[in-house]
Order: sequence, then C-alpha cells, then structure tokens
Amino acid sequence: MKKKWFISKVLMVFTMLLSLFVGIGNPTVKAQTELTAWAWDPQFNIRALEIAQDIYADENPDVSINIVESAQDDIVQRLNTSLSSGVTDGLPNIVLIEDYRAQSFLKAYPDAFFPLTDYINTDDFASYKTEATSSGDQLYGIPFDTGVTGLYIRTDLLEEAGYTLEDVTDITWAELHEVGKGIQEATDVKLLSMDLNDLGLIRAMINGSGSWYTTEDGTTPNISGNEALKEAFETFKAMYDDGLINVHNDWAQMLQAFNGGLVASVPQGNWITPSITAQEDQAGNWAVVPWPRQELEGAVNASNLGGSSFYVLNTEGAEEAAKFLAATVGSSEEFYEQVMNEIGAVGTYLPVLETDTYDVEVEYFGGQQIYKNFAEWSEEIPAVNYGENTYAIEDIMVSALQEFISGGDIDQVFENAQQQAENQLQ
Repeated sequence: MKKKWFISKVLMVFTMLLSLFVGIGNPTVKAQTELTAWAWDPQFNIRALEIAQDIYADENPDVSINIVESAQDDIVQRLNTSLSSGVTDGLPNIVLIEDYRAQSFLKAYPDAFFPLTDYINTDDFASYKTEATSSGDQLYGIPFDTGVTGLYIRTDLLEEAGYTLEDVTDITWAELHEVGKGIQEATDVKLLSMDLNDLGLIRAMINGSGSWYTTEDGTTPNISGNEALKEAFETFKAMYDDGLINVHNDWAQMLQAFNGGLVASVPQGNWITPSITAQEDQAGNWAVVPWPRQELEGAVNASNLGGSSFYVLNTEGAEEAAKFLAATVGSSEEFYEQVMNEIGAVGTYLPVLETDTYDVEVEYFGGQQIYKNFAEWSEEIPAVNYGENTYAIEDIMVSALQEFISGGDIDQVFENAQQQAENQLQ
C-alpha cells in the first residue's frame, strides 16, 4: 500500500511540474479574459464593436468581447438602477452612452467610471467630443461616432426649381427658407420633415451658434433671453406657417418622408446616410452641403446632432477594457477606415484626416467625398456643455414650441418655460 501511495504522489508531482514547464516553455499560453460591452443598434454600434474586437484580437488573442445588444433606453434604465443602488454585479465593462446623456451619469455617479485620460491623446479628437465626455480634469469616454450634421438635399428638385448646389452651400436658415418656397412652388414637395415631439432640429440649430438649453455651467436653464433658441423657434414657425414642414410621428414616418419623395431635404446627423442610400432608385439625385447657420454673430455652418462614446465602468477588468478601447476606437486608423466602409460611420479621430481614408467618392451622392466633408465639418462644431438635463428641458420646450406655433407670444412662452425649468431642475 505504501508503495502504491508513493508512486501516486510521484506521478502527481510530475504532472504538476510538467504543466509548469509547458507554461514556461510556451509563453503565449495565457488565461482567457472576457470583457462585456453594452450597446444599441446592431447595424451601427454593435458592428463597430465587432470590428474593434477583430482588430484587437490580432495582437491580443487572449481577450474576447461579449457584445450585448440592448435598446438605449434600457441601458440608461439599467445603469441608473444599478449605480444608484451601489450594486455593480451584472454591469458590463464597457458601455455606450449618448453624448447628450453622458454628463448626467458622470455627475450623479462620479466614482462609477474609469478615467481614460492616460490611455489616449485627447488632442487627437474634436474638442466638442472631449468636452462632452469629460468631467473635471479627466476624460471618461473614448469618443466614437460624430453626430456632425449636413443638409442632404435632392439635386433633381433643386434643378427643377431653378437652383444649383451653390445656392444652398454655406447659407443661412432664412436663405434655405426662400429656396424651400421655390422648390415647393415648382414641385409641390415640402422642404423638410420634423417630429414636433423631438426637437433635434432645434438642438442642432442652436449648437451651431455655440448655444444650449443651459448656460456654460451645464446646469442653469438658458431659455429666456437665449437669442439662438429664439431664432430657432422663429425660423421653424416661419417655415411651418408657409407649409414647408412635413410632420412625422415616428422613425418609420421620417424615413418615408425622404425615401418616398415627400421632402426635398434632410437636415440631419451623418448617421442618416445609410437610411437615405437605402432608396436605390434615388441614387445620383442627392447631395450633402454644409449645415445652414443662424443669423447670429459666431454662428457657423457646422453642428452636431446625436453621437455617442464608449465608457469603462470602474470595476474588475477596467484596465483591460481601457486598453481595448484605446487600441481601437482611441487610436486605430484601420478601425475608422473599416467602420466608414462598412457602416458609413464617421468618427472624430483627427489623425485620420491626414490620410486618404475619407477620400472616397460616393456614387450615390454624385461622386461627392461626403465622409471627408463630414470629418472636416466636425472640426468646426462649437463645443457646448450639454449638461445633465438636456432631455428634461427639452420636454418643457416641446410644449413651448406647440404653444408658440399656436400663436403664443414667444417672449412670454420663453419666460414661462424658463420658470418651469428653474422650478423643476434647481
């Protein structure tokens, strides 16, 4: 019995030593690390993460990314529920957050996110994106897609109405209004479409003037006396009163407005490109020109609408998650070339502008280099502090717009909205 016991122990020790030597002799054998990422939109954000995962795996085969698709509203709710309770079990390592919502998380849960300042060169990104993803002196989000805007416009309808692309390039909203009246008179097609419960158009109008619903502190409501917001409301009402606005109620109706030929233009973020090009029989009849500007000092022909960034939760695996994002979304020209070619995404990673990545001539838009244009326009977007309450204030402004287009005095409407915002948020 003792002999069998001795032999058994020797074999056990031998096996352990063999495993140790194999590991030493083969340094590529590593424990597998799995990171979890939450994002929405399988054709856009999810696909971008998949591309990043493939690129990272070339040098880091021991790291895998578990990509979980979830609706944006669900992600917001789950994050708030977990972080407010202090329970981080079940949270991902990486989460996509819309830029308009980022500050609400960073201010409410200052210790929940992992600082990324030391992982990327912040000067490599457009300032308006790093502004939105920072708190204090730390960067917490790796900027991803830009919501840089453009005016998509039907060139065939322009021509029919006697206009050229030059007539709608680097213009004001008032000038676009006049062009819209000419197009409708000649073609019976409205200028643009808008959901009256979604003020994205208004947001982008004032962003182009360096203004927002709040003051520079991102907290104090900035409605009464906000000249950019007032002009945006007046511009929209003027076009609405002239019958140039098609009103839609959901995403499907918005798509039908431009795919179905109900409107001549789409003032929107560049992420709308795939939805426009989905209408194959309109190829060659669209162009993209710079965003119209307001008639205010400092207003520019560039703005932002939407856009999101990737954040790392301050939990186990945070450093590996930061390395993954830094090596891909934070610094890889290959990543940005692939997401542009596959999903039409344009980032704000400035070094890409020094390459020919965006010099692609897009046949659908008459051979325009739309991605190069978007990338260049993104550098001109005024940086504003979106603050914590963009959507809370917008709920108030939706009612204000309805009251104004129904005949209310704009100064009184804005004074009431200002008071309501102050009572609700301060």
